[in-house]
Amino acid sequence: MVLLLFAAVCCAAPAGNAISAYVALKTGAQDDGGIAEGGSAADIPPRMLAAYKKAVQQAGKHVPKCQGMRWPILAGIAKAESHHAVGRNIADNGDIRPKIYGVLLTGSGAGGNTTVFPDTDNGKWDGTPSAERAVGPFQFLPSTWEGVGQDAGGDKTADPHNADDAALGAAIYLCGNPARDLTKRAQLKAAIFQYNRSHEYVANVLGWIDQYTAAAKDPDLKNVTGKVRTVIEAALSQRGVPYSWGGGNAGGKSTGICCSPSGKSGASIKGFDCSGLTQYAYAKAGIRLPRTAAAQAGAGQRIPARLGTSALKPGDLVFYATAPGRDQTIYHVGIYLGGGQMVNAPRPGTVVRLDAVSAMSGFAGGARLL
Repeated sequence: MVLLLFAAVCCAAPAGNAISAYVALKTGAQDDGGIAEGGSAADIPPRMLAAYKKAVQQAGKHVPKCQGMRWPILAGIAKAESHHAVGRNIADNGDIRPKIYGVLLTGSGAGGNTTVFPDTDNGKWDGTPSAERAVGPFQFLPSTWEGVGQDAGGDKTADPHNADDAALGAAIYLCGNPARDLTKRAQLKAAIFQYNRSHEYVANVLGWIDQYTAAAKDPDLKNVTGKVRTVIEAALSQRGVPYSWGGGNAGGKSTGICCSPSGKSGASIKGFDCSGLTQYAYAKAGIRLPRTAAAQAGAGQRIPARLGTSALKPGDLVFYATAPGRDQTIYHVGIYLGGGQMVNAPRPGTVVRLDAVSAMSGFAGGARLL
């Protein structure tokens, strides 16, 4: 809300139909209304993503000295604030219904609020003249909106309940005055902290920004052909799909089971855990894999850890173990892309994404099946 003011074993679960992205944890399993293609992420409704990209294009007109504004920044904020308005109807003109309201800021303690914010808009935006509350997909206080709200759609109304207007207002607010350079991590952190003065919030939003940034980058596959390309493209097509403990199989994403070592259940989450994702991707190339990461290490030509990551080729499985050298302790698997990157379903609370091979601990070599 804008106020002025390890981890589980990833995929040791048995076969099943399997934790999720933040949106699924908070609002239930998402539907299939998202998109999963280069430059996007599967948990963002297409109309919301369009609003974020439009705001980036328009922000320079209002804050010409702002540098580094990009759609993953706006997506990270909107993910934390409203889960991209998932579950609402988003009209072609960007109007969101039903409207999104935060808790009344009466100091009652609800929603963590202990400070009274007197009403400033007589209920114009927040629907009540008795107190202030945050509104819209970017959860602006009406008092803040009056300072940054702009009409992005040309209807001569700056409405925080409109996706385009709200995204532009958020871009303007994050750009700041004096204007920030958001390519610098420290200034990006300062912008997010101004949005919500919580270090936990900043860490959460930065995590989503990094994930959406990775999702927006298409790896170079020009020299990858045949079944290797089939496997990699199948895995990449699932970027943004929620992690689900025990979820996913050769047929695609599925609901999972309970529970991971950290107590997270995938039973209501439709998605993939790490070995469910590899099963799915390799099935597209006609290869059947065992269900767990440890069992998958026995498939194909084993690549010992002592050879290092330089021995990996695109399409290889890449493994991680609590005791490298002992395959029975393998707890995680990804699909190597090249360039030190892999397609990864890391752990409960994340989504399928691109990660550095070094992002997981206990590198245990790989396996080549193609």
